[in-house]
Amino acid sequence: MGLRRKAREIALHCLYQSEMAAVPVVESFPLLCANFEVNQKAIPYARELVEGVAGHWEAINAFIQENAAHWRLERMSCIDRGIMRIAIFELCYRDDVPASVAINEALEVAKRFSTDDAPPFINGILDAVKKNLDQSRGKGAL
Repeated sequence: MGLRRKAREIALHCLYQSEMAAVPVVESFPLLCANFEVNQKAIPYARELVEGVAGHWEAINAFIQENAAHWRLERMSCIDRGIMRIAIFELCYRDDVPASVAINEALEVAKRFSTDDAPPFINGILDAVKKNLDQSRGKGAL
């Protein structure tokens, strides 16, 4: 497993912990790192993900909501929301992560931490987000 995948998993744990404990995401990150064994080399990218998701929280949630046909954000699994938030942050705000990598990594994390139904659900939403981003950036569908 690559270092960035480990970082994505740390970030997912942090987002989950934050929602379950009703603690701000940025406050939850140092608690997670202090109380659980985490790969020290993965912490810098995990921190970037957590801070990035927190900094763009409303916009990322809007992307999910706009592209999730017939689903309210509150009805989605906390894990699935976290996975999508991380992937959408990478799709929208990280130029060093190709869209295909962000989506594929989200699906691999979903296979590990969510239900069997999660990967197709997450893939559908992330693919719609990517298509909308491509259109708004003038790239057209790839």
